[in-house]
Amino acid sequence: MIVFTYPGQGSQAPGMGAAWVDHPSWELVEEASDATSRDISTLLLDTEQGELTRTRNAQLATFVTSMVVLDAVSRTGAEAAAHAGHSLGEYSALAAAGVLDFADAVKLVNERGDAMQAAADEQDGTMAAILGLEDDQVDIACQKTAGNAWIANYNAPGQVVIAGSPDDLDRACDTAKELGAKRAMRLSVGGAFHSPLMAPARDRLRKAIDQVEFRTAEQAVYCNVDAMAHTDSADFPDLLGAQLTSPVRWRQTLRALETDGFTTFVELGPGTVLTGLVKRAVKTAGRCSVQTPAEIDSLLETLAGAKETDTAADAAATPVLEGEHLFATERMVVSPAAGIFSLGDGCAEGQRIGIGQVLGTVNGQDVVSSFEGQIMGVLAYDGERVTSRQPIAWLRTSS
Repeated sequence: MIVFTYPGQGSQAPGMGAAWVDHPSWELVEEASDATSRDISTLLLDTEQGELTRTRNAQLATFVTSMVVLDAVSRTGAEAAAHAGHSLGEYSALAAAGVLDFADAVKLVNERGDAMQAAADEQDGTMAAILGLEDDQVDIACQKTAGNAWIANYNAPGQVVIAGSPDDLDRACDTAKELGAKRAMRLSVGGAFHSPLMAPARDRLRKAIDQVEFRTAEQAVYCNVDAMAHTDSADFPDLLGAQLTSPVRWRQTLRALETDGFTTFVELGPGTVLTGLVKRAVKTAGRCSVQTPAEIDSLLETLAGAKETDTAADAAATPVLEGEHLFATERMVVSPAAGIFSLGDGCAEGQRIGIGQVLGTVNGQDVVSSFEGQIMGVLAYDGERVTSRQPIAWLRTSS
């Protein structure tokens, strides 16, 4: 089975949106800019490293980039059985699973970044990576400081991040080395994220969370706070509220996904940090990442190969969701929004269509094909209520 994963703050890079400017999915950048009243296009194209690294910029830029990549992948018909995101990436996972509307998600991410920036400005804090030490020994190193030092991220075996006040963190790093850590090094971050020092940000963010509608997840979302799969809409507000002051249990999340039968991990968004962590924690898993449009065909080949491998091993025991078997010559046209689908005259099985052809409308918005090919199947009926990015038609291209 396939899980889509989404990176968090720290994966951003200057110019990371450049490869997507001419792709149809770039329209999400404009939607996000309208929702937040911020110039996100400039963030993704022209902002230099120092400014992009600021929490309020890094989080928004990373989230929107992941959503652009997800939208592009969804247009091919590739699907996942579950979603998981590291810290900020959990918001991407919730939007991908249909729990949050895109506009609500981007507003929450914007508020989260502002709230964490403000908390970091008020309280001096930082983070450090501890390498080559067991989790419980890292916890002991923090406890021995008798101060403000806590585990913030369980990333992978032998890789734990701690957070706290600078002096206390230095003492925890020294103790970790005494306990046998191979390395203990400060990270270049703007605050003590996922620690009690983020309590002011948690309280501010909770007010924004309470104003947003959460829906039942279309696929399971594995959450940072408890490393468990969730689908109930009532679970997510408390989990997001607790996330800011709780450790990210990413190692435990990867273990839970492995236990639940997931064999292919696909990272969507800037960087390949999560792909590297999968390599360390789930050694037998298939893994790939998508950062640019050029990598989408490689993704489809990987997913097709995953299906073939699963079928050969045990077809009955390894269910594959519709859409995961699509090859590089097959594409999906998806809905641009949630609402009632009205079938157009140009949407019929067997018909050839071109790029830009309108297949129908959803709440007055055109459903436009980004590809040229033959319609192999119409997947939504006239008058059906569809969700955003729901497949409308299946195409076979000529290449």
